[in-house]
Amino acid sequence: MLLCLYGSLFAQNYIIQHTTNNLRRGEFPCRHIFLFLLSGKVEKTTFELCYFWEYSKADHVAGNSFGQAFKISTFGESHGKAIGVIIDGCPAGIELDETFIQKELDRRKPGQSKIVTQRKESDMAQILSGVFEGKTTGTPLSMVIYNADARSKDYSHIADKYRPSHADFTYQNKYGLRDYRGGGRSSARETAARVAAGAVAKLFLQTKNIDIQAYVSQVGKLGLDTPYYNLDLSQTESNIVRCPDSEMAEKMIAHIQEVRKAGDTIGGIVNAVVTGCPVGLGEPAFDKLHADLAKAMLSINACKGFEYGSGFAGVEMRGSEHNDLFHKEDGKIVTTTNHSGGIQGGISNGMPIYFRVAFKPVATIIKEQASVNEAGESVTVVGKGRHDPCVVPRAVPIVEAMTALVLADHLLRQRMTQL
Repeated sequence: MLLCLYGSLFAQNYIIQHTTNNLRRGEFPCRHIFLFLLSGKVEKTTFELCYFWEYSKADHVAGNSFGQAFKISTFGESHGKAIGVIIDGCPAGIELDETFIQKELDRRKPGQSKIVTQRKESDMAQILSGVFEGKTTGTPLSMVIYNADARSKDYSHIADKYRPSHADFTYQNKYGLRDYRGGGRSSARETAARVAAGAVAKLFLQTKNIDIQAYVSQVGKLGLDTPYYNLDLSQTESNIVRCPDSEMAEKMIAHIQEVRKAGDTIGGIVNAVVTGCPVGLGEPAFDKLHADLAKAMLSINACKGFEYGSGFAGVEMRGSEHNDLFHKEDGKIVTTTNHSGGIQGGISNGMPIYFRVAFKPVATIIKEQASVNEAGESVTVVGKGRHDPCVVPRAVPIVEAMTALVLADHLLRQRMTQL
C-alpha cells in the first residue's frame, strides 16, 4: 500500500492520527508503509509515522514464528490438548518421508531412557495440510501432536508460587496471568513442534547434500577433548546419552544417574557440525548466518551459551595463528584451517560449520528451595512431577532441527540474491 499525504495541514494531521491509531491496534492490513510528504508545511508530529517504517503486524506479536523464506509458527502448551507447527514457504515437490519425521520426534520424545523424564508421550505427528501424494505442495504445511500423558495435578502445589529460575515470575508480570501446569508455553514440550518442522527442513537440505550432526560433548565436568573430525559421529545414537565416545558415554550416564538420585540436575554441552553447506548463505549485516544460528540455539529452553568456530578460545591466538589461509584442492577453493567455523563475514564459505551450545541444569529439582508466592509471602518450593535430570541427550535433535531451519531459510533466501 502506498500512503501519500498532501493538501491541507488539517487533512494531513487527520490521516496521520487515523493511520497511527490503526497501526497501534494492529488493524492495518499492509506489510510495508511508505510515507511521502509531497507539499505543505508539516509540523513535527507528522514524523510519528516514521516509526512505522516497514511495519508488520507479524513482527510485533509474541515471537511464535521463526524464519523468513522458510517460516515456522508453533502453537500449544505443555498441558494443553496439543502442540503443533505451521510451515510457510516450504518448496513444492519434496518427498515427505513421514517415517523420517517420526524418527526425529522419537529422538526427542520423553520416556525414551532411564536418564530422561519418564513422561510417556508417543509424539505421533499428524500432517493436516500441505502434502499431496507424498510430496509437499508449496502451500502451508501443518502438523499437530496431541498431548496424552499430562498430569496437571503434579503442579497444583505451585499454582501461586514462583519456582526459582523458572519463567513463572516473568510470565506472570508480562501477561498478567500464567499457565502453571508444566510451565505452559514456556515448557520444552513446545520443541517437539520445532523438531517436526526441522525434519521437513532436513528432507529439503538432503536434496542439496547438506548434512547436520549434533552430539553431546560434555555433561557437568565430564567432557570430550577430541575435535569433531577425529570422532566417529555415526556412533552418536549408539548410547542413550548421545555421545560418540562410548567410554565417555558410560561415565556421563553414571553421572546423570547419580545426580538424579540426589534429587538434583546437571547441565551439559551439545556440539553440532554441518557439512556440504554451499558458499554464500547468510547476509552481511544483521542476518549473518552465525547470528541467526545463535538466535536459533538461544531460543531453545535452558540454553545459556553459543560459540562457533574458535569461539572464546580464539582470543588467546594471534591473527597470524587464527587466519584461515586459502588454497585450491580438488578444483575447489578451501581453507587450510577452519578457525572461522565455516562462516566469514556472516556468510558461509563452504567449509564445515561447527559450533557448541551450552545448556544449564534443569531448574526443577526435588529439593526444598526458598521462594515467594504471588503475594510476595515467603514459601517453600519442592519440585514434583517428571523432569529431565539433564536436558542434553534430548537436546541433540532439537539443536539439529533449529540448525536445519536456519539453513533451509537462508538457502531459499540466497536464491533471490543473484539473477
